[in-house]
Amino acid sequence: MLAFAANSVLCRMALAGESIDAASFTAIRLASGALMLTILILFRAEFRGKNRHQVLRAGSWRSAAWLCLYATGFSFAYLSVSTATGALILFGAVQLTMMTASLISGERPGIRVWAGYSLAVAGMVFLLLPGASAPSLWGAVLMAVAGAAWGMYSLRGRASNHPLVQTAGNFLLTLPMAAAMLLFSLGRLHGNIDGVMLAVASGALASGLGYALWYQVVSRMSGSTAATVQLSVPLLAAAGGILMMQEPVTMRLLLTGMMILGGIALVTMKQPVR
Repeated sequence: MLAFAANSVLCRMALAGESIDAASFTAIRLASGALMLTILILFRAEFRGKNRHQVLRAGSWRSAAWLCLYATGFSFAYLSVSTATGALILFGAVQLTMMTASLISGERPGIRVWAGYSLAVAGMVFLLLPGASAPSLWGAVLMAVAGAAWGMYSLRGRASNHPLVQTAGNFLLTLPMAAAMLLFSLGRLHGNIDGVMLAVASGALASGLGYALWYQVVSRMSGSTAATVQLSVPLLAAAGGILMMQEPVTMRLLLTGMMILGGIALVTMKQPVR
Protein backbone atom coordinates (compact mmCIF):
# COMPACT_ATOMS: atom_id res chain seq x y z
CA MET A 1 0.00 0.00 0.00
CA LEU A 2 2.94 2.34 0.61
CA ALA A 3 4.13 1.68 -2.94
CA PHE A 4 0.69 2.47 -4.34
CA ALA A 5 0.57 5.71 -2.36
CA ALA A 6 4.05 6.64 -3.58
CA ASN A 7 2.79 6.41 -7.17
CA SER A 8 0.21 9.10 -6.44
CA VAL A 9 2.76 11.38 -4.80
CA LEU A 10 5.42 10.92 -7.51
CA CYS A 11 2.94 11.44 -10.34
CA ARG A 12 1.39 14.54 -8.81
CA MET A 13 4.83 16.02 -8.08
CA ALA A 14 5.88 15.55 -11.70
CA LEU A 15 2.69 16.81 -13.34
CA ALA A 16 1.78 19.63 -10.95
CA GLY A 17 5.22 21.11 -11.48
CA GLU A 18 4.91 20.64 -15.26
CA SER A 19 8.20 18.73 -15.24
CA ILE A 20 6.80 16.27 -17.77
CA ASP A 21 3.62 15.65 -19.74
CA ALA A 22 1.16 12.92 -18.76
CA ALA A 23 1.76 10.71 -21.81
CA SER A 24 5.54 10.71 -21.37
CA PHE A 25 5.21 10.07 -17.64
CA THR A 26 2.99 7.05 -18.34
CA ALA A 27 5.28 5.61 -21.00
CA ILE A 28 8.44 6.02 -18.89
CA ARG A 29 6.67 4.58 -15.86
CA LEU A 30 5.60 1.45 -17.76
CA ALA A 31 8.98 1.00 -19.44
CA SER A 32 10.85 1.40 -16.14
CA GLY A 33 8.55 -1.09 -14.45
CA ALA A 34 9.11 -3.59 -17.25
CA LEU A 35 12.88 -3.18 -17.02
CA MET A 36 12.99 -3.57 -13.24
CA LEU A 37 10.85 -6.71 -13.29
CA THR A 38 12.87 -8.22 -16.13
CA ILE A 39 16.08 -7.67 -14.18
CA LEU A 40 14.55 -9.33 -11.11
CA ILE A 41 13.60 -12.38 -13.16
CA LEU A 42 16.97 -12.70 -14.89
CA PHE A 43 18.78 -12.72 -11.54
CA ARG A 44 16.40 -15.03 -9.70
CA ALA A 45 18.02 -18.43 -9.06
CA GLU A 46 14.80 -20.29 -9.80
CA PHE A 47 14.88 -19.15 -13.43
CA ARG A 48 18.50 -20.04 -14.17
CA GLY A 49 18.88 -22.67 -16.86
CA LYS A 50 15.34 -22.08 -18.13
CA ASN A 51 14.16 -20.49 -21.33
CA ARG A 52 13.91 -16.91 -20.14
CA HIS A 53 12.22 -15.82 -23.33
CA GLN A 54 9.29 -18.05 -22.40
CA VAL A 55 9.36 -16.65 -18.87
CA LEU A 56 9.09 -13.11 -20.19
CA ARG A 57 6.21 -14.08 -22.47
CA ALA A 58 4.06 -15.11 -19.52
CA GLY A 59 1.97 -11.94 -19.58
CA SER A 60 -1.57 -11.55 -20.84
CA TRP A 61 -2.64 -9.00 -23.44
CA ARG A 62 -5.91 -8.52 -21.59
CA SER A 63 -4.15 -7.85 -18.29
CA ALA A 64 -1.69 -5.56 -20.07
CA ALA A 65 -4.57 -3.57 -21.56
CA TRP A 66 -6.13 -3.07 -18.12
CA LEU A 67 -2.73 -2.07 -16.74
CA CYS A 68 -2.11 0.45 -19.52
CA LEU A 69 -5.61 1.92 -19.20
CA TYR A 70 -5.10 2.32 -15.46
CA ALA A 71 -1.69 4.00 -15.85
CA THR A 72 -2.94 6.35 -18.58
CA GLY A 73 -6.09 7.47 -16.78
CA PHE A 74 -4.09 7.86 -13.57
CA SER A 75 -1.54 10.22 -15.12
CA PHE A 76 -3.99 12.41 -17.03
CA ALA A 77 -6.29 12.68 -13.99
CA TYR A 78 -3.45 14.01 -11.87
CA LEU A 79 -3.21 17.02 -14.13
CA SER A 80 -6.28 18.43 -12.37
CA VAL A 81 -6.82 16.71 -9.01
CA SER A 82 -4.79 16.77 -5.80
CA THR A 83 -2.78 13.80 -4.52
CA ALA A 84 -5.24 12.78 -1.80
CA THR A 85 -8.39 13.40 -3.84
CA GLY A 86 -7.08 11.42 -6.78
CA ALA A 87 -6.12 8.49 -4.57
CA LEU A 88 -9.52 8.51 -2.86
CA ILE A 89 -11.38 8.42 -6.18
CA LEU A 90 -9.01 5.78 -7.59
CA PHE A 91 -9.40 3.28 -4.80
CA GLY A 92 -13.08 3.97 -4.33
CA ALA A 93 -13.53 2.91 -7.96
CA VAL A 94 -11.26 -0.08 -7.33
CA GLN A 95 -13.46 -1.19 -4.47
CA LEU A 96 -16.69 -0.86 -6.42
CA THR A 97 -15.24 -2.80 -9.36
CA MET A 98 -13.80 -5.64 -7.29
CA MET A 99 -16.82 -5.97 -5.03
CA THR A 100 -19.19 -6.05 -8.02
CA ALA A 101 -17.06 -8.68 -9.75
CA SER A 102 -16.93 -10.76 -6.57
CA LEU A 103 -20.72 -10.64 -6.25
CA ILE A 104 -21.13 -11.69 -9.87
CA SER A 105 -18.75 -14.61 -9.31
CA GLY A 106 -20.83 -15.84 -6.37
CA GLU A 107 -19.00 -14.44 -3.35
CA ARG A 108 -21.48 -13.46 -0.63
CA PRO A 109 -19.97 -11.24 2.08
CA GLY A 110 -21.63 -10.97 5.48
CA ILE A 111 -23.36 -8.03 7.11
CA ARG A 112 -20.14 -6.70 8.64
CA VAL A 113 -18.42 -6.58 5.25
CA TRP A 114 -21.42 -4.88 3.68
CA ALA A 115 -21.45 -2.32 6.49
CA GLY A 116 -17.77 -1.57 5.96
CA TYR A 117 -18.25 -1.37 2.20
CA SER A 118 -21.18 1.01 2.60
CA LEU A 119 -19.31 3.23 5.03
CA ALA A 120 -16.33 3.51 2.68
CA VAL A 121 -18.55 4.25 -0.33
CA ALA A 122 -20.39 6.89 1.71
CA GLY A 123 -17.02 8.51 2.28
CA MET A 124 -16.47 8.57 -1.49
CA VAL A 125 -19.86 10.19 -2.06
CA PHE A 126 -19.13 12.79 0.59
CA LEU A 127 -15.83 13.62 -1.10
CA LEU A 128 -17.48 14.19 -4.49
CA LEU A 129 -20.41 16.31 -3.31
CA PRO A 130 -20.44 19.76 -4.92
CA GLY A 131 -18.64 22.42 -2.97
CA ALA A 132 -15.62 24.67 -2.88
CA SER A 133 -13.30 21.71 -2.39
CA ALA A 134 -14.96 19.33 -4.87
CA PRO A 135 -12.48 17.93 -7.43
CA SER A 136 -12.44 18.62 -11.17
CA LEU A 137 -15.19 16.57 -12.82
CA TRP A 138 -13.00 15.56 -15.79
CA GLY A 139 -10.14 14.58 -13.50
CA ALA A 140 -12.54 12.60 -11.30
CA VAL A 141 -13.94 10.71 -14.30
CA LEU A 142 -10.47 9.82 -15.57
CA MET A 143 -9.41 8.61 -12.12
CA ALA A 144 -12.58 6.54 -11.78
CA VAL A 145 -11.80 4.86 -15.11
CA ALA A 146 -8.27 4.20 -13.88
CA GLY A 147 -9.65 2.68 -10.68
CA ALA A 148 -12.01 0.38 -12.57
CA ALA A 149 -9.12 -0.77 -14.77
CA TRP A 150 -6.89 -1.44 -11.76
CA GLY A 151 -9.72 -3.37 -10.11
CA MET A 152 -10.00 -5.64 -13.15
CA TYR A 153 -6.22 -6.06 -13.24
CA SER A 154 -6.16 -7.02 -9.55
CA LEU A 155 -8.95 -9.55 -10.02
CA ARG A 156 -7.07 -11.20 -12.86
CA GLY A 157 -3.99 -11.28 -10.64
CA ARG A 158 -5.77 -13.38 -8.02
CA ALA A 159 -5.53 -16.38 -10.36
CA SER A 160 -1.80 -15.94 -10.95
CA ASN A 161 0.44 -18.95 -10.30
CA HIS A 162 3.70 -17.08 -10.95
CA PRO A 163 3.07 -13.48 -9.84
CA LEU A 164 6.51 -12.02 -10.53
CA VAL A 165 6.77 -13.56 -13.97
CA GLN A 166 3.28 -12.64 -15.04
CA THR A 167 3.62 -9.10 -13.72
CA ALA A 168 6.80 -8.68 -15.76
CA GLY A 169 5.09 -10.10 -18.83
CA ASN A 170 2.15 -7.75 -18.41
CA PHE A 171 4.43 -4.72 -18.16
CA LEU A 172 6.33 -5.77 -21.28
CA LEU A 173 3.10 -6.12 -23.23
CA THR A 174 2.07 -2.57 -22.32
CA LEU A 175 5.06 -1.13 -24.20
CA PRO A 176 3.50 -1.20 -27.71
CA MET A 177 0.41 0.47 -26.25
CA ALA A 178 2.54 3.14 -24.58
CA ALA A 179 4.42 3.73 -27.83
CA ALA A 180 1.12 4.24 -29.67
CA MET A 181 0.05 6.75 -27.01
CA LEU A 182 3.28 8.70 -27.49
CA LEU A 183 2.75 8.81 -31.26
CA PHE A 184 -0.77 10.10 -30.71
CA SER A 185 0.61 12.80 -28.38
CA LEU A 186 3.39 14.09 -30.67
CA GLY A 187 3.64 17.85 -30.46
CA ARG A 188 2.55 17.91 -26.83
CA LEU A 189 5.44 15.95 -25.32
CA HIS A 190 7.89 17.62 -22.99
CA GLY A 191 10.00 16.78 -19.95
CA ASN A 192 13.07 17.69 -17.94
CA ILE A 193 15.40 15.55 -15.86
CA ASP A 194 13.29 15.95 -12.71
CA GLY A 195 10.15 14.73 -14.46
CA VAL A 196 11.95 11.80 -16.05
CA MET A 197 13.49 10.71 -12.73
CA LEU A 198 10.13 10.91 -10.97
CA ALA A 199 8.61 8.75 -13.72
CA VAL A 200 11.46 6.23 -13.43
CA ALA A 201 11.02 6.05 -9.65
CA SER A 202 7.28 5.54 -10.08
CA GLY A 203 7.82 2.78 -12.63
CA ALA A 204 10.82 0.88 -11.27
CA LEU A 205 10.17 1.14 -7.54
CA ALA A 206 6.57 2.03 -6.74
CA SER A 207 5.06 0.17 -9.71
CA GLY A 208 7.42 -2.68 -10.68
CA LEU A 209 8.37 -3.83 -7.20
CA GLY A 210 5.08 -2.77 -5.61
CA TYR A 211 2.89 -4.64 -8.09
CA ALA A 212 5.02 -7.77 -7.91
CA LEU A 213 4.46 -7.82 -4.16
CA TRP A 214 0.74 -7.11 -4.58
CA TYR A 215 0.35 -10.06 -6.93
CA GLN A 216 2.00 -12.22 -4.26
CA VAL A 217 -0.53 -11.33 -1.58
CA VAL A 218 -3.76 -10.66 -3.50
CA SER A 219 -4.23 -14.36 -4.34
CA ARG A 220 -4.56 -15.06 -0.59
CA MET A 221 -7.42 -12.58 -0.06
CA SER A 222 -11.10 -12.62 -0.85
CA GLY A 223 -12.19 -10.09 -3.46
CA SER A 224 -14.01 -7.94 -0.92
CA THR A 225 -11.01 -7.84 1.42
CA ALA A 226 -8.57 -7.05 -1.39
CA ALA A 227 -10.84 -4.25 -2.58
CA THR A 228 -11.27 -2.59 0.79
CA VAL A 229 -7.71 -2.95 2.10
CA GLN A 230 -6.57 -0.78 -0.80
CA LEU A 231 -8.64 2.09 0.58
CA SER A 232 -5.83 2.72 3.07
CA VAL A 233 -3.82 4.12 0.15
CA PRO A 234 -5.61 7.51 -0.05
CA LEU A 235 -4.70 8.25 3.56
CA LEU A 236 -1.07 7.38 2.92
CA ALA A 237 -1.12 9.44 -0.29
CA ALA A 238 -2.69 12.37 1.55
CA ALA A 239 0.14 12.28 4.08
CA GLY A 240 2.65 12.25 1.24
CA GLY A 241 0.97 15.18 -0.48
CA ILE A 242 0.99 17.18 2.74
CA LEU A 243 4.65 16.43 3.50
CA MET A 244 6.08 16.70 -0.02
CA MET A 245 3.90 19.40 -1.62
CA GLN A 246 2.27 21.20 1.31
CA GLU A 247 -1.21 20.30 0.07
CA PRO A 248 -3.89 21.56 2.48
CA VAL A 249 -5.72 19.38 4.98
CA THR A 250 -9.45 20.05 4.68
CA MET A 251 -12.27 19.02 6.98
CA ARG A 252 -13.83 17.11 4.08
CA LEU A 253 -10.61 15.12 3.64
CA LEU A 254 -10.38 14.35 7.36
CA LEU A 255 -13.99 13.15 7.61
CA THR A 256 -13.66 11.11 4.44
CA GLY A 257 -10.50 9.50 5.76
CA MET A 258 -12.22 8.52 9.00
CA MET A 259 -15.09 6.93 7.09
CA ILE A 260 -12.76 5.00 4.79
CA LEU A 261 -10.58 3.70 7.62
CA GLY A 262 -13.70 2.68 9.52
CA GLY A 263 -14.89 0.76 6.49
CA ILE A 264 -11.54 -1.00 6.17
CA ALA A 265 -11.64 -2.01 9.83
CA LEU A 266 -15.11 -3.53 9.48
CA VAL A 267 -14.19 -5.52 6.38
CA THR A 268 -10.85 -6.88 7.57
CA MET A 269 -11.49 -7.40 11.30
CA LYS A 270 -11.17 -11.09 12.22
CA GLN A 271 -11.57 -12.12 8.61
CA PRO A 272 -9.38 -15.15 7.78
CA VAL A 273 -6.81 -14.88 4.97
CA ARG A 274 -7.57 -17.28 2.14
